[in-house]
Amino acid sequence: MTSPTSPRTSTSLPSSGATDTPCSPCPYAGFGSVGRRSWNERGRVLYRTLLALGAAWLAGCGAGDISTGPADPSGAEVRDLNAIKAAGVLRVATRNAPTTWYVDRFGQPAGLEFDRVSAFAQSLGLSLELVEADSTASVLEAVASGRADLAAAGLTVTPARAERFAFSKPTLQITEQVICNRDGARAKSLDTLSSVSLKVARRSSYADTLTTLAESSTGLAVSTADATTESLLRQVWSKTLDCTVADSHIFALNRRYFPTLIAEFPLTGQRDLAWAMPLQSTRLTKAVNTWLGKAETAALMSATQTRYLDATEEFDFVDMRAFTRRIDERYPKLDRHFQRAGETHNVDPVLLAAQAYQESHWDPKAKSPTGVRGVMMLTQPTANSLGVTDRLDPRQSINGGSEYLAKMKGRFSDEVKEPDLTYLALAAYNIGRAHMHDAQSLAREMGKSPYEWEDMKTVLPLLSDKSVYPKLKYGYARGHEPVRYVARIQTYSDVLVEHLE
Repeated sequence: MTSPTSPRTSTSLPSSGATDTPCSPCPYAGFGSVGRRSWNERGRVLYRTLLALGAAWLAGCGAGDISTGPADPSGAEVRDLNAIKAAGVLRVATRNAPTTWYVDRFGQPAGLEFDRVSAFAQSLGLSLELVEADSTASVLEAVASGRADLAAAGLTVTPARAERFAFSKPTLQITEQVICNRDGARAKSLDTLSSVSLKVARRSSYADTLTTLAESSTGLAVSTADATTESLLRQVWSKTLDCTVADSHIFALNRRYFPTLIAEFPLTGQRDLAWAMPLQSTRLTKAVNTWLGKAETAALMSATQTRYLDATEEFDFVDMRAFTRRIDERYPKLDRHFQRAGETHNVDPVLLAAQAYQESHWDPKAKSPTGVRGVMMLTQPTANSLGVTDRLDPRQSINGGSEYLAKMKGRFSDEVKEPDLTYLALAAYNIGRAHMHDAQSLAREMGKSPYEWEDMKTVLPLLSDKSVYPKLKYGYARGHEPVRYVARIQTYSDVLVEHLE
């Protein structure tokens, strides 16, 4: 949502051929990447999904490399559906952001908008070419100039935009919210906005909303910046800016990384997000709306929303605040051990650190009533099997935990691919490989995949169901715990990546 700049051509994704042939599940999810990276690189790996929706899904499997070269800045003729089909490629303008598209740690493109527009291209038997832009304004510019056929970038439908573009049926509904820092200067109503420093992205729907409100609100001034909404949220978190405005889903996702952010009040009622096309692209607009109206598309839309956005509804402010504080206080003392152990056992050091926080809150002296101890909370028998002589030694504990996780990964079938392999190994670390074997057997009986975490996390809780566990080889287990365990490690990993600059 910054000033208009020339977009860049990005990913070219081949069609999988016949439109009724599903691609196999793609490893589009992952934990945080290693090291300290710039926002553009880190933002591509922070968020995840497991694309396993079955038939008629994405054409993204085996995606091509990411190109970072600049696009041709000259205008191009606007194409309607016939010309697009003749070329065999659908060009889609978007932004690199957590709610639109990014590249995960496995080098695969992912994101809410990416998954959906990939499925649409797949339905037409087309390859997908992304035209990456730095702002909402430049996304729309790419469509207006003919450099892109369609824009999928979390675009709010406004009267002004509707005069210039044809919009699809809604793909998501949101509200625009005033976001402040609960520890800083706050505006809890429209009347108090003038008392805080407030900036929004230039040429954004937020700027339009505030401009309209300023006409009837004394003292309200509209200040804009050549910055993305995500970067303005970071400024609010770091207290270099009092408040900003963001869509409700953007705030919900980002507050995990900036836990002191708070939504003070909505600026608008419910608003529609949709895809934008040239006004003259009537056949393309009709094709998009026809596709959006199908039952299988509704299922896809619901599933992608669940995978990318619904998990953000579970937010523990106290836990996240403590975690971000301990990143500064405790993590630096252990960082070198996570790096060394990760390299030794081929485990992501950031993932390992996130797991260690879930286990012990990075307390080398941690001890549970059951006798597990240390940073990785190893039992005495497990420590003995790993050659760990002192569980309270952070180096030994972290190395032992890393080795044990690597062993868990090695005990699953070669048919299990990343990121599912990592999720299943973490669950086995928590509940034991024997109980995971029971859960996988149960998954097969239920017609679910024993190799995909999305299915397994629905099966594991049944291990504590008294109508089920007496029939299992290894009996009762607290099956909800590994599901929660993996989810929290996912969150800690993402937040840790964001804070390791």
